[in-house]
Amino acid sequence: MLKGKKIIIGITGSIAAYKAILLVRLLIKAGAEVRVLLTPAAKDFVSPLTLSTLSKNKVLIELFDEDSWANHVMLGRWADVMVIAPLSCNTLAKMAGGFCDNLLLAVYLSATCPVVVAPAMDEDMWKHPSAKSNLEKIVSYGNKIIPVESGELASGLVGEGRMAEPEAIVKYLESNFFLPKTLAGKKVLVTAGPTYEAIDPVRFVGNHSSGKMGIAIAKELFARGAEVTLVLGPSSQSITENGIKVKRVRSAEEMYNACTEVYASTDIAVMSAAVADYTPINTATEKIKKNGETWHLEFKKTRDILKSLGEKKTAQQFLVGFALETNNEREYALNKLKSKNADMIVMNSLRDAGAGFGHDTNKITIFDKSGREYNFDTKSKSAVAKDIVDTIIHLINV
Repeated sequence: MLKGKKIIIGITGSIAAYKAILLVRLLIKAGAEVRVLLTPAAKDFVSPLTLSTLSKNKVLIELFDEDSWANHVMLGRWADVMVIAPLSCNTLAKMAGGFCDNLLLAVYLSATCPVVVAPAMDEDMWKHPSAKSNLEKIVSYGNKIIPVESGELASGLVGEGRMAEPEAIVKYLESNFFLPKTLAGKKVLVTAGPTYEAIDPVRFVGNHSSGKMGIAIAKELFARGAEVTLVLGPSSQSITENGIKVKRVRSAEEMYNACTEVYASTDIAVMSAAVADYTPINTATEKIKKNGETWHLEFKKTRDILKSLGEKKTAQQFLVGFALETNNEREYALNKLKSKNADMIVMNSLRDAGAGFGHDTNKITIFDKSGREYNFDTKSKSAVAKDIVDTIIHLINV
């Protein structure tokens, strides 16, 4: 998967720099072409000679070396991906501020390829508000962060801040940047987030969905080469993948209209949004005042988006539904699979720890219309998205 890929490894001044030696070795062994950059401080932690021997390329440290100049612009355009591992607190701050006082930062600022960082710092530094703010800044610039791990730190303390292991970094690169474009040419519709059903201009009925799961699925489908349209209900989540077409909606009716507008030309539809089942019959045009001890609202059913798409589905289309349940989960999910004419149902239960609304993790079971069941452990929502997309690809190719 990495054969022939061009990868820049940037190493900063951190005790975790020793891990970069194995990272370079693993990438070379996988067939990648690797160029290594060190900050001046990194030389105190790892040997340029070792890295140049492993990478089979000269290790670059200075912008100017005697009478030669390291062309940072060309380096930034050469790579398929740039990985800064370890990322020290100091270099993180410089990236956030746009500083350019060494070769690594000059290449970073010139890079036209994706940039991934693997932070490494002691727990107190990792949890400091300034570090969190700087991480948020570099993410807003479009950079990706490989999460830190917990364990023994250089200080002797045990906690968060360890740089991800080299094997995990290689797997991250393969999964996020170099997956085969299996879904190239496919048009995909994804729904995500809640819907808000207006009561009056300031009040609504809604739910706790954050949209994280659906957004993760949209990103994974996009990474596999699909042309993705994401219909997103009210959510604070941001989408940095410029190739994903995002349609923001608020109500169930708006989501229904957005879906039906594009469904006819869709190959795969993944209905992961938490759509309201009911909406107020009447919506006040002015704020309702507090008058009595009780307040009664009358509701009507919203249009069932999954069922509607199931009725329109052709033999060439693949439809995925979601079932979030609190009891009799399997029974309800299987009934939904059949009654909505879906090809696959993703079930999760609010009774499972780490699953459901608001979490960064999820635990799912998938059922297909042939009666097969696929069980998965609790994972991050990005990892769950990979499992869901892998299953979709498997089923459309059966």
